[in-house]
Amino acid sequence: MKKSLFSIAFLFNSVRNLQIHYVSLSVETNSKTSKGMEALITKKKQKNHITKITWLHAIAIALVVVSCKSETQKSAYDDYVSDVYQTSQAGDNLKLLSRDETTTSSSDVKKVTLELLPDEEFQKYYGFGASFTESSAWNLATIPVESRKQVLTKLFSPTEGAGFTLTRTHINSSDYSNNHYTYIEEGDEDLSTFSIHEDMKGFTGDENEQVRDVELVEPNYDLIPMILEASSIPGADFKIIASPWSPPSWMKSGETSTMTNGSLLPEYYGLWAEYMSKYVTAYKEQGIELWGMTPQNEPLHAHDAQWDSNGFTPEQGRDFLRDHLGPQLVKDGHLNLDDLESGLRILIYDHNKSTMNDYVQKTYEDPEASKYAWGTGFHWYTNSELKDNNWYAEELAELQKNWPNKAMIHTESSIDIDANDPIGQYWRASTDYAGTFVPFETYANDIITDLNHGTQGYIEWCSILSHKGQPNPYDNFNSAPVLINPVTDEVIYTPLYYLLSHFSKFIRPNAHRIALKGDNVDGLIYTAAKNPDGSMAVVVYNNNEEAHEITIKLDTKTYTAQIAPRAIQTIHLKSK
Repeated sequence: MKKSLFSIAFLFNSVRNLQIHYVSLSVETNSKTSKGMEALITKKKQKNHITKITWLHAIAIALVVVSCKSETQKSAYDDYVSDVYQTSQAGDNLKLLSRDETTTSSSDVKKVTLELLPDEEFQKYYGFGASFTESSAWNLATIPVESRKQVLTKLFSPTEGAGFTLTRTHINSSDYSNNHYTYIEEGDEDLSTFSIHEDMKGFTGDENEQVRDVELVEPNYDLIPMILEASSIPGADFKIIASPWSPPSWMKSGETSTMTNGSLLPEYYGLWAEYMSKYVTAYKEQGIELWGMTPQNEPLHAHDAQWDSNGFTPEQGRDFLRDHLGPQLVKDGHLNLDDLESGLRILIYDHNKSTMNDYVQKTYEDPEASKYAWGTGFHWYTNSELKDNNWYAEELAELQKNWPNKAMIHTESSIDIDANDPIGQYWRASTDYAGTFVPFETYANDIITDLNHGTQGYIEWCSILSHKGQPNPYDNFNSAPVLINPVTDEVIYTPLYYLLSHFSKFIRPNAHRIALKGDNVDGLIYTAAKNPDGSMAVVVYNNNEEAHEITIKLDTKTYTAQIAPRAIQTIHLKSK
């Protein structure tokens, strides 16, 4: 470009100098000749020469104008470069690919073209991550302090790890606590004994048979210390959604065992709402500002759960929020009705997305209940039915269409662990209580489908468990992004850790999903987002048994990457 501008400038100056030189000659000739034929000939020559000079001058000006116009049409993305990260069945774990690894000389590789449209924006993202549970804290308490800090760094650092930004935790005990517990003494109807000491007192080693005889490096470690330590990791910036699994047993009827199944008695709705509000206050006093809350985890479990649970019908959930929890949170200054984004956010439902639309309708169609609800939380269970039902894309689309002003957050997913093959199980058919499915394929398709249908965040259940999926006193052993052997101190980062990192590390809070249009290829699914700093992430999952060549068009530029078979890839585009 500089050379072209120099040539145009040279041409302009040459024409200008020629014109000046000719005028000088004309004056000199006119002074030496008489008024005759010679003067007439000179005049004609002068006219013809000036015409030629004017024409050359015009060309020079036109070239300058065209050059300036080309300069103004320079793409805003001309200086963008791409980094390509891949996780694959072949063994890549968020591997930064070299240029040689992203190109191919084979003509047999299937080629796919995608067009990235960064000005066509959709929903805003709040984050991606996994949950804080008592079981996760116990596992961290079994390993050396430096190893513990390294695990938290790998989870929450945006530069040294996955950079998780959206998390969840439990109010009272959950299915991943060491035993049942609440924050008050039995029968305390004025909440005078309320205390969250249970979440910060540490472990004795006598909570259940799974933790007995395991040496604790730091017995004083617990759920709240874990959250506080995670927040101290350099660069860590995460939000927390809190959910109750069950009220105290004495507030319920119809239980099958302690804090399991049954429903909250209507006469305790007000007391339970006050209890939950006191929990928010107590956590704030410990330096933990909760970002969101769900009124009840999995409210459709009133009869068939094997762990802490509490049933709420759609009508009961509506009434509890409208008449008790919502007003109590407003009264205590936690929820701002004038701006639901500025205070604690209430997400209703918090159960399987396959049946969420019927449930939320009762609350959203009631203006007095709906005004307290910021959005919908949902889970993915049952896993084996997801693929056959296209990951419930229609249900997601219906939710977004019917209630476009309500947020959508995936609040829980998990799989049963194969303790003999905790890595390989993600890439092959795996069977748990929900049926048979391939976990990596299921997660990748579920996340991308959710995002492409309006979901604004995705949270896995426990962030850390043991290599056996423990402790869990309910024989419901899950896998997790991080597995720890509490005896040998070995730390395992499962394929789920790397899969989640493909989203959390490159799609940051306040990013927006952007349009990504292109070829429809079986076994290939993709999504794209633009971050506040202008960088963009294209996430592609290839479930096929052969590699594909992906070409991404961005304005006037193209980027090409070869994605391996059975692999997920993030193409990160950013300014140099």
